[in-house]
Amino acid sequence: MAETFVPSRDGFGFDNSWPSQPAVVLPTPFGEIRLGDASAGLCGGMAFAALDHWRAGVAPPTERPGQGERLYRFIVDRLIDSWHLPTGVVQYYQWMNLPDADTTFNVFGRRVLTERGLGWRTIRTQWPQVRADLKRGVPVPLGVVTVASRDPRDLAANHQVLAFGHSTEGSRVTLKVYDPNRGRRDDVFIAFDTSAPARTTTFEHNLGLGRRRVRGFFRAAYTPATLP
Repeated sequence: MAETFVPSRDGFGFDNSWPSQPAVVLPTPFGEIRLGDASAGLCGGMAFAALDHWRAGVAPPTERPGQGERLYRFIVDRLIDSWHLPTGVVQYYQWMNLPDADTTFNVFGRRVLTERGLGWRTIRTQWPQVRADLKRGVPVPLGVVTVASRDPRDLAANHQVLAFGHSTEGSRVTLKVYDPNRGRRDDVFIAFDTSAPARTTTFEHNLGLGRRRVRGFFRAAYTPATLP
């Protein structure tokens, strides 16, 4: 394995843009989700496959594979792995239906907690796990929740990236990430403040998400795969 993952060296030489092709159909507890066309992309597959190459000490390919080529099939297979069916899909869907901030109400002057929001779950539960891996020099695949929706079809609007480093300044954290939507850029980040996790947390970012915001992220379950 290389000492440090660097997108300009260890990311794929192409971004997450694909021509219109027959979609990948993922069976989920909420019905079938169609992925793999130009609108949905293969972000999870590219993040997992880039990590597989880094762990194997093999430089990732620079040319975009065509449909039917071994690398394309590998990325699609890793996309399916990245959803960690059915548990991973359930987690995305649960987080899509949670509030940004903790939900509380007052009873006789006491504040009662009814639901933890995405800010608390990200900062207090997921971030310590991600930080522990990063301190060991291990990149971490992240599931990034971008929408609030009860429609299972909106699962495809979420995103996946690979965190490879971080910095802190007081309570502010800046995660360095490989975003397949951005290609081999080393300056892609997710930044947030950890001081008030019970409130709505603003996750600043320059991910390739268009106008979509980041509501929270979690550590995705990853198991290495043999390269094609």
